[in-house]
Amino acid sequence: MIGSVARALVIGAAAVGGTVTVSRMSATSKLEQAPVLPTPSTSAALAATKGKETAVFAGGCFWGIDAVFKHVKGVIDVTSGYAGGTVVNPSYEEVSSGATGHAESVRVTYDPSQVSYSQLLQVFFSVHDPTELNRQGPDVGTQYRSAIFYLTDEQKKLADAYIKQLTDAKAFKRPIVTEVTKLNNFSPAEAYHQNYFALHPNQPYIVINDAPKVEHLRRAFPALYKN
Repeated sequence: MIGSVARALVIGAAAVGGTVTVSRMSATSKLEQAPVLPTPSTSAALAATKGKETAVFAGGCFWGIDAVFKHVKGVIDVTSGYAGGTVVNPSYEEVSSGATGHAESVRVTYDPSQVSYSQLLQVFFSVHDPTELNRQGPDVGTQYRSAIFYLTDEQKKLADAYIKQLTDAKAFKRPIVTEVTKLNNFSPAEAYHQNYFALHPNQPYIVINDAPKVEHLRRAFPALYKN
């Protein structure tokens, strides 16, 4: 796949200590095109007490989605991994083949007294293109599909309602193709994929494809953004 080859080259460069810097003009251009989405009309209220809950999202390459949620207030931990497939603990190479049915995903652990699942949904739909089927930007294949893997009936209800709201509001020019599926398993990705954005901020792939997502979060959600 186009994206897998490009990312493999990036990973290889990082492994040998190589660093390549590129202009941020492309990142700025993509940021300007990012949509400003409405607040979910059906929303989960903030919890009265601190706690830990889990959400799982897939929005293309997990490097950028991981970075976005790490900058959301109330998020405790984010793990890049693989969800929605038939194999437990698959390798990156197996997932990249498209044969296992997995999607590159992130598992978000958050405090529901500080950020709600509805707010996480709004962020998720704001930082990727949910109208692209089985791809995201330069990355092509079912492993890069847009998906919400719900853990509870309440999460499914909120996800379905927000997708309907966005569809009715014509928030996107094309139909939303994000799948809403019950989580069957989640396998953490290899160590070198974890926190990749923070460890390789000047890699071309990160600058062009992922930095705009974090910047859009900062600008569009100032009350939710954390350094």
